[in-house]
Amino acid sequence: MSLAVRAPAPAAALPSQPPTARPHSVPMRALAVAAPASLSLALGMWGIRRQNTMWGDEAVTYRLAQRELYQLWETAQQVDLVHALYYAVMHLVFDVFGAGLLPLRLPSVLAMAAATAGVGLLGLHLAGPRAGITAGFVFALLPQVQKYAQEGRSYAMVCALIAWASYALVVSSSRRGRWRWTVYGFAMLLACLLHEFAVLALAAHGVTVIVSRPPRAVLRAWSVTAAGVVAGLFPLAIVSAGQSEQVSWIGEPVRPYPWLAAVMVGLVCTRAPLRSQGTVRLTALAVPLLLLPGALLLTISLVKPIFVDRYVLFGDIGLALLLGAFLEYVHRLPRYSWTVYVAVPAALVALVPLSSSLRAPQSRSNDATAIGAAVRAEGRLGDGLLYLSSQQRTLTAANPEDTRLLVDIALARDPVASNTLAGVERPAPEIAARMKQFDRIIVVRAAGIHAPGDPRERAKRDTLRRHFRAQTTNEVNGVRVTLYTRNAAPTLCARHQWAAQKRCGQ
Repeated sequence: MSLAVRAPAPAAALPSQPPTARPHSVPMRALAVAAPASLSLALGMWGIRRQNTMWGDEAVTYRLAQRELYQLWETAQQVDLVHALYYAVMHLVFDVFGAGLLPLRLPSVLAMAAATAGVGLLGLHLAGPRAGITAGFVFALLPQVQKYAQEGRSYAMVCALIAWASYALVVSSSRRGRWRWTVYGFAMLLACLLHEFAVLALAAHGVTVIVSRPPRAVLRAWSVTAAGVVAGLFPLAIVSAGQSEQVSWIGEPVRPYPWLAAVMVGLVCTRAPLRSQGTVRLTALAVPLLLLPGALLLTISLVKPIFVDRYVLFGDIGLALLLGAFLEYVHRLPRYSWTVYVAVPAALVALVPLSSSLRAPQSRSNDATAIGAAVRAEGRLGDGLLYLSSQQRTLTAANPEDTRLLVDIALARDPVASNTLAGVERPAPEIAARMKQFDRIIVVRAAGIHAPGDPRERAKRDTLRRHFRAQTTNEVNGVRVTLYTRNAAPTLCARHQWAAQKRCGQ
């Protein structure tokens, strides 16, 4: 008797499923995080002091972070509320490590290294190990990233929070767990409180979620989380809207061309069939993050100029992901894989002089340290000091010793006493009268808007034109420090009046 062996029935065809992310080993995850972060940290520490210079915005951070927390709160209610949380963080840093250039910039270096680690892990999760590590390296090497990694402002911290919030979003879209959405919401809210334009990344994430067509539960969870972030940001947005004069210096979009070039490069990368894995495709996350925030700011700028490239620095996360996946795609092509080994070293060589220039004082729009030194070198004991306009007073805030021997003619209440950035000035007639009591006045004038409709500024210019003449002018990185002398010597009565004011502390 023979046994009939029945052949196994063919397996039923399974319905097509979206590709899922393959689990990666712990060493591979560690490499995707640690290697790019180490490069970012090394680049951040390279020339971190920038020849012991500090530019105007950093000088504001430096002075405000040394105020007491209650003074910071009083100041934020009048001006610069959008940066209040960052100033509070830096106040704590200064309390622990002391005030100086390293404590001022090191938090940004560490934050950008954390952002780079987040980009590497994002690329690993979305497109595989090689794409992740490459994306992290690309992000660390981007000129804009290198620049703001060494700046005492909030932009690096915002980048780090958005990078890790993006990772939480991607993971939450494929795995259940309320705590992941809590992490995502907390990171996004913190980023928005550090700088409210980070809410544009939330809009980009909304596009990512919609394009990815996730289950209804995921869409509902993101909507609830996003609504919580917006609700938490709403009070800050309402109050800071009344402080819009803080961006009145933006006469036109500032440096939009690097962002436009990044968008063009990113869109070119999308023409290739980039590898993606998981429920969220790499392009669905990267393209909106690169394109949407900047496009929204430029659109608003048609009505009110508000675009500054550093406000959308986090868009470089999207660019790095696209470039990392594109390089990985080219490397997989047998015919063209050699181009990666040629193009990457060539790009690194081209970046060396640019990276070096970013560590020079001239890489910033002004140099508060050099401006203060120029004022100090030009002035003599008892000379007058005048700012055109009053907001330029922050340009000499890096070192109070530079102006200690001079008389700030227009100042009525100093920045600390008035809980402001630049102090409160006297009425226009009083400013003009006080100017006439001096033989010599040092005038600090920066390029840009100078409040032409302000009667105080008009009084300063008119008095200088009628009663003084320019003797010497020192151009310091976009700022003019000019010595004016009187056309005729002041009267004896005027001299006595000025001496009496000095004795009375007026």
